Amino acid sequence: NLLVVGQPTRGVDIGAIEFIHRQIIAMRDAGKAVLLISVELDEILSLSDRILVMFDGQIMGEILAKDADEREIGLLMAGVRKEAA
Repeated sequence: NLLVVGQPTRGVDIGAIEFIHRQIIAMRDAGKAVLLISVELDEILSLSDRILVMFDGQIMGEILAKDADEREIGLLMAGVRKEAA
């Protein structure tokens, strides 16, 4: 009951993006665990409950999506740990 989704909307048109996002949300709402891997920050923020940011193969931080902001995520993506930010 785990769905792993990597770059789900890369190279698709706007209509397909909306369809894919609805399908991911429907699976989440049905109780499936969804692991979303994406470089699209807007996509991550809109579809995630929790966000883990990796840099150089290490998890830099975990943020609840409702509390996340682009600046904080950007710092983590650059290798700046949350405690140091």
